[in-house]
Amino acid sequence: MVRNKTVSARLAEALLLLVMVLISIVSLAPVLHTFSVSFSDNAAAAGGFVKFWPVGFNVESYRRIMEEPHFLNSFFVSVKRVLVGGAINFALTILMAYPLSRSSKEFPHRNVYMWFMLFTMLFSGGIIPLYLTVKGLGLFNTIWALVLPGAVPVFNVILLMNFFRNMPKELSDAGYMDGAGPWYMMVKVFVPLSLPSLATVTLFSIVGHWNAFFDGMIFMRSAENYPLQTYIQQLVVNLNIVELDSSQAELLMKVSDKTLNAAKIVVSMVPILVVYPFLQKYFIHGIMLGSVKE
Repeated sequence: MVRNKTVSARLAEALLLLVMVLISIVSLAPVLHTFSVSFSDNAAAAGGFVKFWPVGFNVESYRRIMEEPHFLNSFFVSVKRVLVGGAINFALTILMAYPLSRSSKEFPHRNVYMWFMLFTMLFSGGIIPLYLTVKGLGLFNTIWALVLPGAVPVFNVILLMNFFRNMPKELSDAGYMDGAGPWYMMVKVFVPLSLPSLATVTLFSIVGHWNAFFDGMIFMRSAENYPLQTYIQQLVVNLNIVELDSSQAELLMKVSDKTLNAAKIVVSMVPILVVYPFLQKYFIHGIMLGSVKE
């Protein structure tokens, strides 16, 4: 009987492993295809001969985007957005999560703020009121139109709030007995002890700001202010075929809009792939600790 259970458990583990491998392959296939197209020549990419390995290997697409001012400008707009928006999200998430993690005795109006926050999470005013608000504040064509509407990510606040609430109550009691105030407790005690959860919400903010494209389309009035993902959504290759010299004609044979756009997508993925490994070790731990309340 025990042996049968052991065999069944092994079969279940093998089946689960097979399913996970298949899911991984399906998830990675589009990324690998895009990567292969970006390193392939024009004819192979246009003819649909590129699958999961470059055909006619060349790096002309990457060389061209490094010389393209609009792409580089959009890249740095996104970097600026991540730095400014991530810092605002980080600060406001902590400042909102800590008081909401206190009891109603310490923060008398806690429940009012909590219900208000949950209401904003469940119901949205819509795109048109948001558009009119941003326009009325004169934020069009500025970085603030991209970072201020999402300055307080409610999901991140709830995650961090639950993490704070799961910390031993004795920490607060000992601090208050020693004369520590709320600001000191938050900055010196709770924040240093909440690195896993802080890394998790920081990762959410970074990925959210980096991948956002729709707000750039409606709030930016000039292409030089587009963040990277908005720019990628409107990829166009402007090649003047009439005035090509011999070197440019040779480049055109190697580079097309398909290979060039694939290269831009690959480059846009690199920053997240670089940042994620440093925060990944905190990710699962932070999600589990911040998602439940004892």
